[in-house]
Amino acid sequence: MHLDLDPAGRRVVVVGGERASRRAVARYRAAGAEVIACTTFAPAVPDDAVPVDAVLDGAALAVVVDGLPESVADAVRAACRRTGTLLSTEPAARESGAVTLVGGGPGALGLLTLDAVAALREADVVLYDRLAPTDALAELAPAAELVDVGKLPGHHRVPQSGINDLLVRHALAGRSVVRLKGGDPFVFGRGSEELAACLEARVPCRVIPGVSSAISVPAAAGIPVTHRDVSHLFTVVSGHAPLSDEEHLHLAGLGGTLVVLMGVSTLPQLVAGLGGAGMRPDMPVAVVERGYSASQRTTAGTLSTIVTAAGAARCQSPAVLVIGEVVRVGLDLQGGAAHLARLTESLAS
Repeated sequence: MHLDLDPAGRRVVVVGGERASRRAVARYRAAGAEVIACTTFAPAVPDDAVPVDAVLDGAALAVVVDGLPESVADAVRAACRRTGTLLSTEPAARESGAVTLVGGGPGALGLLTLDAVAALREADVVLYDRLAPTDALAELAPAAELVDVGKLPGHHRVPQSGINDLLVRHALAGRSVVRLKGGDPFVFGRGSEELAACLEARVPCRVIPGVSSAISVPAAAGIPVTHRDVSHLFTVVSGHAPLSDEEHLHLAGLGGTLVVLMGVSTLPQLVAGLGGAGMRPDMPVAVVERGYSASQRTTAGTLSTIVTAAGAARCQSPAVLVIGEVVRVGLDLQGGAAHLARLTESLAS
């Protein structure tokens, strides 16, 4: 899209094949332009100069889509020079459908990767989750149909099998499909299941990794998941369902840092299980809610106090739990270690 022109309310002529130019047409229409789509090149845009000038009459911008016959492209360029019409070029839309699994990070727009932004810009359809960065989706994917397939705790608007079917169906219809997920598609995101569905249907599929909330949300709270002489490893755990005694025993013996995603509802079972497996009661714990949002909040305690502290604070998902000495390091860096000590003493009394 031409960056020097606000197309809203202006006439824009898009010249290209019907399929090749469909995304450019949709983008300019979404930006508020009056779009004239020239998808047949004779007699609408013949080689002689006068009819081309007539097509451009009143237009603020002419857009030439890649793949045009060179004679047609030359005619449009020459007409733009004569009429003083701005000229822009646009890449052609894909001829065949494909799926891109995109990690949207923890929800902050600035943490989208450049590849993720490029994929959204070229999308015909975006299937998105509630934890993805959705506030600016209409601007990021101006040509796309936006479909909310997000899951809420205990409620799946569209089951996973339905999401897989939508990805395949749209791609087989020739559309460029983006599956926008919070965090990273392959970190508890069921991205591998969606990839498998595409491959089984012989639909081209690529994966654009995202910034995982397992690392980024603790960082937003100033908590490093590793720290020299404190923790040289971290383990990421799904708290979606209670863990087994064997898993508690294994995690308690690993050392380092435990990062638990989707663990607010199972926090009491997790704490009891780790304590029963030998983790010491004064192990620091933090619950970081709504990372990178205006309402981000950290509730700190220890293994023996965090359930009471989280209950008093009414902690809710989405949240990331961090268990380990790095919590104390992070709080100390921010002058909060003394608060943790006071909180621990008061809750233990």
